[in-house]
Amino acid sequence: MPLSKLSDAYPTDLSAWQELTTKLATGMRELQIRDLFLADPQRFDNYSLQACDLFLDYSKNLVDDKTLSLLTKLAIEAAVPDFIDAMFAGEKINCTEDRPVLHTALRATVADNIAPQVEGTGDVAETLANMSAFVDGVQSGKITGTTGRSFTDIVNIGIGGSDLGVVMATRALRHYWKPGMQVHCVSNVDGTQLSDLSKQIDLEATLFVICSKTFTTAETMANAVAARQWVETSLGKNAINQHFAACSTNHEAMDLFGINQEYRFGFWDWVGGRYSLWSAIGLSLALVVGADQFQALLQGGRRMDQHFRTAPIPENMPILMALISIWYNNFHGASSQAILPYDNRLDRFPTFLQQLHMESSGKSVRRDGKPVQTATGTVIWGEPGSNAQHSFYQLLHQGTRLIPVDFILVKKSSGTQKGQQYLAISSCLAQAEALMDGYEPRMNEPHRRHPGNRPSNVILMPNLTPETLGQLIALYEHKVFVENVIWGVNAFDQYGVELGKRLATTVLPAVTGDGEYKNQNLSTRGLLKRIKEML
Repeated sequence: MPLSKLSDAYPTDLSAWQELTTKLATGMRELQIRDLFLADPQRFDNYSLQACDLFLDYSKNLVDDKTLSLLTKLAIEAAVPDFIDAMFAGEKINCTEDRPVLHTALRATVADNIAPQVEGTGDVAETLANMSAFVDGVQSGKITGTTGRSFTDIVNIGIGGSDLGVVMATRALRHYWKPGMQVHCVSNVDGTQLSDLSKQIDLEATLFVICSKTFTTAETMANAVAARQWVETSLGKNAINQHFAACSTNHEAMDLFGINQEYRFGFWDWVGGRYSLWSAIGLSLALVVGADQFQALLQGGRRMDQHFRTAPIPENMPILMALISIWYNNFHGASSQAILPYDNRLDRFPTFLQQLHMESSGKSVRRDGKPVQTATGTVIWGEPGSNAQHSFYQLLHQGTRLIPVDFILVKKSSGTQKGQQYLAISSCLAQAEALMDGYEPRMNEPHRRHPGNRPSNVILMPNLTPETLGQLIALYEHKVFVENVIWGVNAFDQYGVELGKRLATTVLPAVTGDGEYKNQNLSTRGLLKRIKEML
């Protein structure tokens, strides 16, 4: 269905929303999850589902059959199926920037026929083939540094979506790295990361990958220029040609920097930053895990795409997770959600999801330019489960706030000690159980009481591979998309990111001493004065 014909109704005006409000007011707040299990011994089987290699247990949630039926109705009334079709068809669902949203095309096959009419989708396979050839050349030693040394260290220079996905995925797939190769990610503009890195790596065996669509991102280019100066000083100006690759579309800027024509990999404006790991931005990941494993990541995302496109709403994992999240956010007032992976390889996955959720959903204006009338967005936070148990689980168990939890559990660890993995699995299951059931001390000991009735999902995967990681990422991508469709929000722009960066250019001359601060913010003026005094 064309985007122009899709509904822009406020969710609060939809009959399903009003019925859900009524249902909540008529006793749903007092519902006890354990009572739902007593009423339905088959609740686990009825409230769990498989998608690709991922298994979702959503039985420990404050929902019953009627709630799920109304949430399904809400998705239909909000035109979620139509928006899904519009996205895969290449409609310009990023309406504020007048662009299609086609990160799914990056992991599709030609046979999937995703938006062939959109410029660039026909070039995806060629770009991927060029990336694969480059990766094979680096890993085989055919592509070397200026002294003939094979590359052992890859330094990814980016920020935001050009950094977070790479950091998360390279850490998650650490055990797939080619032996002897390392990857390092530089993003912070203060220079500390690059300075520290200079003491750790052998420059003759280092390849820098600059990730910036425009090749003008201030933080990225500041680090890139510093890296170029380092290489020029140590290896000579001619070394730039062999020690730098770039993922960008700005060829003029890459020419000025000195990027080798064969070391450039582009992508398209229909790829948003937080969805760009699937594109050339994933080059640093591919360089350490290999082209075949990067392809497996894409295949995992594609499999989840197929599930998302075809599964009916009650059996559609991304849609179901989105609806449950809406239920807690908008009807129970839950403003945050914890993401707790019980596998240390996923230690940066919560951080990755922070950007995906909060950059996509942190909006107060709808697609049609009108103010929203409901809460949007969820504050995402979390840590690997075992560490988190000894920090913020106290708040989850005995605090006053409702905080839904997604537990992510990998059956097979990368470690060799089965006992440790058994402990991780049992800890995850026990925490989910404790959140639901709570604990009533035998004596009058209120400080020991755990009220329970705290909701959670458990996402179970057999092992952590490039393919299952691809499925997991795509699962949350689609979940976030569905949430925003229901709220009437464009999930794919991020104007809130740009304001502070733009203002930084007005402050910089005053910091460097090359000019004056011309804005009228008295706090900034006071801080600039104090900074000068400290220097």
